[in-house]
Amino acid sequence: MTADEERELQDLLERLRQEHRDLDVAIEALHEMPGSDQLQMARLKKRKLMLRDRIGYIEDQICPDIIA
Repeated sequence: MTADEERELQDLLERLRQEHRDLDVAIEALHEMPGSDQLQMARLKKRKLMLRDRIGYIEDQICPDIIA
């Protein structure tokens, strides 16, 4: 992997982490609202899980766990 590719992956990783944090805040705010939309909350949680998986995949691309 070239330095440019790694830098691009690091940038993408930071954007995904920020989106994950933003979803955390949105889910908490929605949870505290009376009569909150459960379907919307489920969608946000699903998106958050998808981001977590993608973050893990990119982290593995940057620093693979190689067992010698």
